[in-house]
Amino acid sequence: MPRIRAFLAAIALRYRLQPSPHRVDKLMLIFRQFLVVFAAAALSLSATADIKRTASGKPDLTGVYDTGILTPTERPEWLGETEYLYPWIASTLNWVFEVASQWAITDESDPDREAPPSGGDGRNAGGAGGVGGYNLFYIDPGSSLGAIDGKIPTSILYQPGNGRYPPTLPGLDVRMGTIYQSFAHENTGYATWLDHDGPGPFDGPESLAPSERCLISFGSTVPTISSLYNNYKRIVQTETHVMILQEMVHDARIIRIDSEHTSEENRKWLGDSIGHWEGDVLVVETRGFREINGLPGADENLHVVERFSRMEDGNLYYDFTVTDETVWTEPWSGRYAWKSEPDSQVYEYACHEGNYAMGGILRGARLLESEYQGPPSAADSGGN
Repeated sequence: MPRIRAFLAAIALRYRLQPSPHRVDKLMLIFRQFLVVFAAAALSLSATADIKRTASGKPDLTGVYDTGILTPTERPEWLGETEYLYPWIASTLNWVFEVASQWAITDESDPDREAPPSGGDGRNAGGAGGVGGYNLFYIDPGSSLGAIDGKIPTSILYQPGNGRYPPTLPGLDVRMGTIYQSFAHENTGYATWLDHDGPGPFDGPESLAPSERCLISFGSTVPTISSLYNNYKRIVQTETHVMILQEMVHDARIIRIDSEHTSEENRKWLGDSIGHWEGDVLVVETRGFREINGLPGADENLHVVERFSRMEDGNLYYDFTVTDETVWTEPWSGRYAWKSEPDSQVYEYACHEGNYAMGGILRGARLLESEYQGPPSAADSGGN
């Protein structure tokens, strides 16, 4: 502790004390005793932290949580290496978000509006398909920026250091375009998919995007990343299992404690999750995913490690690391708090609209194909 010794000697001089080695040594002894007492008190407070525990002494994670958060997953590029916001900036932004949210909720839709024009209105964002989608009343991404240890991060991702996803390997865009071509299809009222060879977006039920078929969420489920809505989770815990009920698509994710992964042939949409306790932290390792799974872009080589910690305020501190060597050039990690909602419930997300409409979607595609007369010519760009 040479720097501390010099600091204490300076204090002695400040108060006109002769900084003899004896007096400095005495100050060092008092300082060390203070550190011991402080450390013991800190450990005692940590050991007796007021958190719920099970009969075996493990932290009890059981409860309902809201994972909606306005902190962006990726840090805006213009923020560079700025990892945290000043508290006053965060408070101002939270106020702006609250006002905007109230405005959106009170902004009523026009009940007398006419049907969209033939071929759609050209707006395909958010799954609207050019014929209308959810309005802002149904969007619920969260109500405030999240805090970690009293600081306001500028992104959920903290690794890589720029707070952004690492680069992807070649071929990802083509693969994702094939999987989600029905979701991204621009509705023009013509069978434009016949303008080129190869599978079309509406060839059959299996060609529709998996989220349209209600097989997986529109957002990321493993790891859990905030979505535009349906962010509530319910955790039920026993000594041998932890169940996380995901509101989006209503998946029940089962985590087996101190078990072993099943065969690689037994692949699942949300992977195979095995948990173990490291002190008061539940560590969950998930592998064995399908080629298409609960993390957009990932493939069957996805490997996710999550860490759940119960905090004294009842919230969950959630940390995760994603590794997929055939998709991203390096692992990436994120963290944020799941907000405890003890008086709330998780209601069923009845994802069946696409299934009810699937017959109409496919019949409409067959009708457009029967009317197809070839790609438009250069002279008549409006022809079909």
